[in-house]
Amino acid sequence: MNGHQAEKLEKLVAESAPKRSKKTRFVAITSGKGGVGKSTISSNLAYVLAQSGLNVGIFDADIGLANLDVMFNVKVKKNILHVLRGEATVGEILIPITRNLILIPGESGDEILKFSNMALFDRFMEEAQVLDKLDVMIIDTGAGIGEHIQMFLKAADDVIVVTVPDPAAITDAYATIKTVAVLRNDIGMILNQVKNDKEAQGVFNKIKKVADVNIKHDLQLHLLGKINEDVKVSSSVKQRALFSVAHPTSQPSRDIVAIANKIASKLERNVLVGSNESGLSGLFRRLIDHF
Repeated sequence: MNGHQAEKLEKLVAESAPKRSKKTRFVAITSGKGGVGKSTISSNLAYVLAQSGLNVGIFDADIGLANLDVMFNVKVKKNILHVLRGEATVGEILIPITRNLILIPGESGDEILKFSNMALFDRFMEEAQVLDKLDVMIIDTGAGIGEHIQMFLKAADDVIVVTVPDPAAITDAYATIKTVAVLRNDIGMILNQVKNDKEAQGVFNKIKKVADVNIKHDLQLHLLGKINEDVKVSSSVKQRALFSVAHPTSQPSRDIVAIANKIASKLERNVLVGSNESGLSGLFRRLIDHF
């Protein structure tokens, strides 16, 4: 996007802002490589947060590998790019999953921001206000550290890196942390498919030790939680079911609830703010600000 286009979008965003609303907390979940359970965690986390009474949106920002429709066992016909092209309304692409939980089928950040037609973007921002009541939006990004992924990581309030106790995955997770640390100094981690708390803490400690030595600024890396390895998780994925629904008393379900509780506790500090902090339109305002 050239400077003139960005300037037009910024002006449009400022003009389209309504008065006041509740702040949405944006939580980006990412990973160094694919296959570590990032989308499984994102979808189950969104569900558990919604079950607690929060209004939750989950945005599928995994370019080329968008699969939250599979996780939730729903069909996606159109996504946010269709809205920006004028081929659908925001309301038409939203997929209600359960009470308090809405799936927002996405596209890559760079593709989205190519659409700077003022009339279309104005309409989009107005329609997107239907999501301004969201308490939290989970952003399921792609794996790796591509430019479009970094856009979402910059825009988020919280960034969570998911990895598993595999040497290659750990190496990729560290590379992701090193890149994200240039953008922000507070990064959370979730250790997936671990045997127990001890293994999770051990892997995290190794990553943190290397990060403390090699990342030259005040990085606050913290372990948000772990998910135990359990055949119930993989069997649920195969059946297109959430493990937190199919096996609510399992250890992985208890693990995801513990992580959700930590995120929910941060929401309690959110207050009424300008609407540029709210919902889907708030996310796009942030993306434009960071472009």
